[in-house]
Amino acid sequence: MRQAQQLGLLRRRYGYYWTLLVGAAVAVSVWVAGFILLGDSWWQLAMAVALAVIMTQVAFLGHDAAHRQIFRSAAWNDWVSLVLANLLVGISYGWWRAKHNRHHASPNKDGADPDIAPGAIALTPEPADRPRGPVVRWLVTHQGWYFFPLTLLEGFSLHWKGIRGIASRSSMPRRWIEALLLTVRLGGFAALAFVVLPPGKAVLFLTVQVAVFGFYLGCAFAPNHIGMPLVPATLKLDFLRRQVLVSRNITGGRAVSVLMGGLNHQIEHHLFPSIARPHLRTIAPLVAAYCATQGIPYTQTSLAMAYRHVLRHLNQVGLAGNDPFLCPLVAQRRSLDPR
Repeated sequence: MRQAQQLGLLRRRYGYYWTLLVGAAVAVSVWVAGFILLGDSWWQLAMAVALAVIMTQVAFLGHDAAHRQIFRSAAWNDWVSLVLANLLVGISYGWWRAKHNRHHASPNKDGADPDIAPGAIALTPEPADRPRGPVVRWLVTHQGWYFFPLTLLEGFSLHWKGIRGIASRSSMPRRWIEALLLTVRLGGFAALAFVVLPPGKAVLFLTVQVAVFGFYLGCAFAPNHIGMPLVPATLKLDFLRRQVLVSRNITGGRAVSVLMGGLNHQIEHHLFPSIARPHLRTIAPLVAAYCATQGIPYTQTSLAMAYRHVLRHLNQVGLAGNDPFLCPLVAQRRSLDPR
């Protein structure tokens, strides 16, 4: 932290983020105009893919705002993230923020991290080892092979969970504003599609857009933690080890950073969640050097290799009902604590 302060890496990057914010507004406006002008055409499926890419990049920008990376004012960051998430992307900011904060507090920790909770994919040994029928058991034991196709449904899931989160009785600031913005986004966008396109094409267009959005987002988030050590519910780690040991960086330079919205520097993001995205690349060598002096593994690999680890982990969890990545972390923690 002292090194980051001395190098000015904690300062805001207003020029960078205003460029992205204005660029996002322009991109969405140009897309809407192009969609209307193109009219009834099968080329609209290409427009659906283009919009999915735009929406994912907007979601990355909303993620930065939610982490207070853009403005000094917490209120400004909240409102920007709310508008980006609800009005443009169609995801409830309040629901997502509550979930994401729990993830950052205890990444990959059993029973604490909602991102590894039981679901369509078994990320921890316990759900994979439960008694099931033959069909479900076969699916679980081969889950790595259908993980990426399943991400095509992630966009639908995010839209639905956002709606359900707003409708729930849980505490949520600005609930009615979120509901209004989400209704305008989801209802207005669907209405636009049906006005410009015939019903059949409109349904296909909406399906392709949401599917590609979910696939892109899932592919960007999957390499961050899947296949890294799982933390038992009873194991306590200090902040540094809690964030570094379970996170994976992706190599590849600026192109990968743009593709993944800065999430390729996952270790640095977890250690310094409010640092502006452009500074993550600069602070990475400092973090790697510090981890080396502390004897803490600092994991970074190519995107292709990360996906291989993800698939291998999912298949091993499904096949064996145990996590091969768990023991090294427990062993390391025990070596640090002579008791």
